[in-house]
Amino acid sequence: MHWFTASIAQGIGRFQSEFDIVPAVRFAAPLWISCLGLLVATSNATAADAAPVRFDQRSDRVIVSAGKRPLATYVFRDDKISRPYFAHVHTPDGQQVTRHHPPRKDDSQDHATFHPGIWMAFGDLNGQDDWRLKAPVVHDRFVEPPQSGPGSGSFAVRNRYLSSGGDRTICVETCRFKFLIRPAGYLLTWDSEFSGDADFYFGDQEEMGLGVRVATPLAVANGGTILDNYGRKNGREVWGQQADWCDYSGELGGHHIGMLLMPHPANFRKSWFHARDYGFVAANPFGVNAFTRGEKSKIIVPRGKTLRL
Repeated sequence: MHWFTASIAQGIGRFQSEFDIVPAVRFAAPLWISCLGLLVATSNATAADAAPVRFDQRSDRVIVSAGKRPLATYVFRDDKISRPYFAHVHTPDGQQVTRHHPPRKDDSQDHATFHPGIWMAFGDLNGQDDWRLKAPVVHDRFVEPPQSGPGSGSFAVRNRYLSSGGDRTICVETCRFKFLIRPAGYLLTWDSEFSGDADFYFGDQEEMGLGVRVATPLAVANGGTILDNYGRKNGREVWGQQADWCDYSGELGGHHIGMLLMPHPANFRKSWFHARDYGFVAANPFGVNAFTRGEKSKIIVPRGKTLRL
């Protein structure tokens, strides 16, 4: 077995036991941010030993840190990107695992605004397109303010998905984030609930769901690897396939690091992975036609009902 595959498998076993005890989280799209050196060096650590997760809340962002080290930045207001996102995501040893935002001169320059780091977006939400920034997603408020603690931290927000002109609300999203410090890395759980005052639907495209953009050196095109739980590798084998998880990893700063995306098994449908060798992967449970050429999917959420992702 490939050495990193074995290491990731250990991480997944630990994740499964920890994540299953989190109450009420039926679909999150959890993200495992790993550094192999820490997986080996801190295998006997406990949650009580973990550094505190801290939040620095500002007018347009929340800066997340673990102890004295940066973890990520959650941006909820941006003049150039009309939807919230995470940028500058780091591994526990301080390596940045997402692409620089905005991209630097030595970074891949494609999708400079569409791919800021980690984001949730939809190319067809009731006919509107917030993936390509044609329709805005507006931060309404913090439902739960940032709460710090040893080895964990959390906050929750309310977002409004608008029409392209910004004059009509399609639906609202209550989104809960939790950050957990684990021996092998950081675990981010992402739990979103969508509801509306009228019926709305999620359409069928490649560009739907939870996306991540890895640091440029981790891209397959630069020597990195995409791997799913069936052992399929890189865009040629992973793209358009359903899987339990998908990992994107490579060498950076003398460490083997990466991000592992694991959709919750209680989601309404198993996710396909939109995986590209230039450094991008998204978990997408909506793209029946986009990935299989089957009958087009339309997930309708009736008024007063909720879809949980």
